[in-house]
Amino acid sequence: MSKKEEKQKKTKKEKRTYIGGQAVLEGVMMRGKTAYATAVRDPEGNIQVESRRLNPSKGMRVVSKIPLVRGVVNFVASLVSGSKILMRSAEVYGDEGEPSKFEKWCEKKLHINVMSAVSFLATLLGVVLAVGLFIALPLWLSNLIFPERLWWTIGYNLAQGGIRLVIFILYIVLITAMKDIRRVFMYHGAEHKTITCFEKGMELTPENAKTCSRIHDRCGTTFLFLVMAISIVVFSVVNWLLRGAFGGIENSVLQYLAQFGIKLLFLPVVAGLSYEVLKLLAKSQSKILLPIKAPGFALQRLTTREPSDDMLEVAIAAFNRVYEMDADPSLKESDFVVSKSVKKYTEELAAHFAAAGIDRSDAEWLVSVKTGVARSALASCDSILTPSRVREMDRIAGERLAGRPLWYILGSANFYGHELKVDERVLIPRPETEMLAEMAIKTAEPGDKVLDLCTGSGCVAVAVAAATREKEVTVTASDVSAAALEVAAENAKSNGVSVKFIESDLFASVKGKFNLIVCNPPYIPSGDIAGLQREVREHEPLSALDGGADGLDFYRRLAAEAPKHLVRGGTLLLECGQGQAQAVVKLLTKFDYSIISRDLEGVERFIRAVL
Repeated sequence: MSKKEEKQKKTKKEKRTYIGGQAVLEGVMMRGKTAYATAVRDPEGNIQVESRRLNPSKGMRVVSKIPLVRGVVNFVASLVSGSKILMRSAEVYGDEGEPSKFEKWCEKKLHINVMSAVSFLATLLGVVLAVGLFIALPLWLSNLIFPERLWWTIGYNLAQGGIRLVIFILYIVLITAMKDIRRVFMYHGAEHKTITCFEKGMELTPENAKTCSRIHDRCGTTFLFLVMAISIVVFSVVNWLLRGAFGGIENSVLQYLAQFGIKLLFLPVVAGLSYEVLKLLAKSQSKILLPIKAPGFALQRLTTREPSDDMLEVAIAAFNRVYEMDADPSLKESDFVVSKSVKKYTEELAAHFAAAGIDRSDAEWLVSVKTGVARSALASCDSILTPSRVREMDRIAGERLAGRPLWYILGSANFYGHELKVDERVLIPRPETEMLAEMAIKTAEPGDKVLDLCTGSGCVAVAVAAATREKEVTVTASDVSAAALEVAAENAKSNGVSVKFIESDLFASVKGKFNLIVCNPPYIPSGDIAGLQREVREHEPLSALDGGADGLDFYRRLAAEAPKHLVRGGTLLLECGQGQAQAVVKLLTKFDYSIISRDLEGVERFIRAVL
C-alpha cells in the first residue's frame, strides 16, 4: 500500500462528527450543531421524522463556552429536552387515545395541559429517584458499614462509589427485564452503530452499520461512570477539607443530612468535571487511555443491545435529517403525524380552518367523507385515525387552506341524495339548488318532457330523472360548455339515469317544446366577480358565474326565448341571486303569471312562471 493510500485510509477512519444521540421509544433522536431530529417507527411500520432547529439564547451561547459550567448546563438541558422528546416519541409509537374527563377539566378550568404536567412530573420524579438511588442510598449503606471516625476517609468514599456502581448495574439489569426497555437499549445500540459507521467513512446503510461497534466514546453511560468515579475524588477532597466542621456533629441524623447536603452542593462540580473529561477522552483514540475508558465501555455493554436492521434504518433516518439540516440552514422543520381520535382531529381542523377564515362545516365534511362517520356523529366519535389516515386528511386540508374548494378536492359532492363528480369544469352544486330540483320534481307530470338549461354538473337533471323514473318523464339537459357536459354525462351514468345532453348556448341548438324548463343561469354581476370568495373566484368556472353588467343577461334571453320552447300551460322554473327576483319577474311579460319563492334563509330565490 502506498503512503498516499495509507494516508487516505487513515483519514477515512478518523472522520469524526459532532452529532450525538439518544434512544427513545421505538426510535432515535440525533442532535447536531444547529438542529435535532427524532425518527420513530409508527404503529403502521412507517418511519416518521420530526426535526427542530436549535435556537439557543445569547446567554446559553456564552455559557456553552465556559469550562465546567457548560457541562452542568448541558446536562440539565439534555435532561429536560430528553424527557420531552421521549414523551413525544410515545405519542407516535402508541395510540393517543381520548383525553379523560379529568384532563379536560384541568385544561378548561386550570388552563393546564395534563400531558405537559405529566412530562414535568416524570422528569422531577426521575431526578428524585436518581438522587435517592445514587446519593441517599449509597450514603446510608456506607454509614452502616463504616464507623463514625472513618466517615471522612478516602476508603469511605471509595465504598460509596462502589456501592453506587453496584446499584447502577443492578438497576440496569432489573429494568432490562422490561420488553420496552430492551428495545430502547437496542435503539441505543443502533444510534451508536450509525454514528460509528459515519465516522468510519462508510456509506450509511443498515448493512454497513451492522458491522460497526455499538460502543462509543461520547455515550451518556460513560458520562455516568465518570460521574461516579470523579465523585469519589471530589468528595474525598471536600470531606477532608470539611472534616473539622462536620466531624464534631454527634447526632447521626444531622451527620447524615450534612453529608447529603455536601453531595448535592458539589454535584454540579462533579458533573462539570465529568463533562470536560468525557470531551477530552473522546478526542483521542490513543490506546494509553483505554484503561480509563474501559469501565465506561463495559457499562455500555449493559445499556446497548444489538439492533435489528429496521432499527438501524430508523437511526440512519434521524442522522441523515440532522446532518442535512446542519449543512443547509434553509431546510424547514418537520412534524410527526400522530394517531388521533376522529373527535379531536375534527376539532383541531375546525380551529385551523377558522383561523384561515374557512367555515367549520368544511372541516366536518372533510372528516365525515374521509372516515365514513356521519357528520352529526363526529363530536362523539372516539375511533382512532392512524397516522396514514391523518396524513391523507392533512394533505386535503392543506389544499383547502391554499384556497381550493373542498368538493373539488374530494372529487364529488352530494346533491339531493346523489353522489356527483365535480371538478373545475363545473360549479359546485349549492344547497339552495336542491330546492329548485325539488320544485321541478313536484311539477313534472307523467310523460312530461323536461329541459334543464345551464346544467353544469347535471345535478338538477340527474335528480329529476331519478325521482320521475316511474312517471316516464323525459329529461334533456344542455350547456354551452362541452367540458361541463362531459362531467354531467358521467354523473348521469354513475347514478343510473337516462338524460339526453346537448351542447347549446341556451336554446341555440335545442329543438322541440317542453312541459317544464328549469334553469339556474349565471347571475353574478360582472363587477361583483372580483369580490367573490377566493375559492369561488379562482377555481370555479367564471363562465358559469358571470351574468353580465347587472347579472340579468341570461334572464332577458330566457324571458324572450323560453315561451317558444314551452307547451301551452308549461312552466319555467328559475333560480336567481339575492335581490334579483323582482327584476326577473318584470322581464317575464310573455307568461300568464309568475310566483316568487324563498329559500331556507328567507331569500327570494326562485321564480315559477307559467305560460
